[in-house]
Amino acid sequence: MSPSRISLCALLCLAGPPATAADRSTVLFDGKTFAGWEGDTRHTWRIEDGCIVGGSLNAKIPRNQFLASKQSYANFVLRLKFKLLGESKKTFVNSGVQFRSQRVPNDTEMAGYQADLGDPSWWGCIYDESRRNKVLAQTDMTKLTKVLRRGDWNDYEIRAEGRRMRTYLNGVLCVDYTEKDDKIPQQGRLGLQIHAGGPAEVWFKDIRLEELPAERR
Repeated sequence: MSPSRISLCALLCLAGPPATAADRSTVLFDGKTFAGWEGDTRHTWRIEDGCIVGGSLNAKIPRNQFLASKQSYANFVLRLKFKLLGESKKTFVNSGVQFRSQRVPNDTEMAGYQADLGDPSWWGCIYDESRRNKVLAQTDMTKLTKVLRRGDWNDYEIRAEGRRMRTYLNGVLCVDYTEKDDKIPQQGRLGLQIHAGGPAEVWFKDIRLEELPAERR
């Protein structure tokens, strides 16, 4: 091998592997503080074992509570891990991840899209929280049940590109929804929910977001 080729190989080795989607993402939770987030961190939300934890297994949850990002986002891929705990056969155990949402004034609620979580068939569906108050896209539970790990850690991915939104649980596509109403805002804050009901706990960790280019027109 010629000296010039040796030098080229050395430079390529030093440069390392090409950048991946994960390399371009931003960590939204540092595992230690609520920096970048706001919500009821006195009674509802806490940090435990490097995770964000909402709710309690010892008491019912009187109203929906959200830990909201201070920053707004439009086009992105959001990836996180979650674990939802509680006796869903005895009481309502539910959570979700808000996106393109806003706080409801003088309320604990957030209004906007929610990537839902919970039995019997909320997993991965998109719900319009405190706005149209209905499921916009329903998951096919027959295929999702094969990969869903109830009571344990799961991978959640939410992809928002223009008016198209998709959710994935443990790598399986749950829904593919395109918003048809031009009046619905396509940017806003993120939010982690613990739903009224329970007793229940939801755990979140490894929260990363990759912003995507603006939609082409």
